[in-house]
Amino acid sequence: MERKKILVVDDEMRIRKIVKDFLRKNDYEVLEAEDGEQALDLFFEDKSIQLIICDIMMPKINGYEVVKEIRNYSDIPIIMLTAKDTENDELLGFDLGIDEYISKPFSPKILVARVEAILRRSNGPSNSDLLTAGGISLDLSAHQVKVDGTTVELSFKEFELLHFFFLNQGVALSREVILNKVWNYDYYGDPRTIDTHVKKLRNKLGDKGDYIRTIWGIGYKFEVE
Repeated sequence: MERKKILVVDDEMRIRKIVKDFLRKNDYEVLEAEDGEQALDLFFEDKSIQLIICDIMMPKINGYEVVKEIRNYSDIPIIMLTAKDTENDELLGFDLGIDEYISKPFSPKILVARVEAILRRSNGPSNSDLLTAGGISLDLSAHQVKVDGTTVELSFKEFELLHFFFLNQGVALSREVILNKVWNYDYYGDPRTIDTHVKKLRNKLGDKGDYIRTIWGIGYKFEVE
């Protein structure tokens, strides 16, 4: 099977090496760029790149401009990997069309998990109409959920939330990330609305609701043991 190719863009060689080593251990092919100009050159030269991990503060062309230029031609998944972690920075990134925003310092294992989740969502098995995990089945075309074969009625948002958990199994998700992806980043309500929806979802899933674990100080993780 042909390995999936990822472009890693960062002006710090140390960061590129860490990311490259972890991705290669997980059987990805990695291309490197040390600035935004080189990143754009590689992207337009190699049509087989399937995902981009991009820093923001770089020489020649910054990460925001790189994303803006790429989005004129492609909807390829992009993860922003950066030391800038203010709310406005994140909102600008999502406004430009990035898929994930990970702040430095970061866990390489979490980064790889995000990469795998995004690739499953964009061009992997998760695009199937039927997703299953731990006795829960999610029928995307019918918008239907079954637990051990029994249909469970979910609201639209509960269904979307469960779908997002399915796509990010094993990944600790902050309330802000969930809001960005399920409620869209321009939602201005209380992030604690996530807690209410998670509580309802857990109750409807019965004992399978235990798969949705609370990660104190962060948010939630969907993990099937």
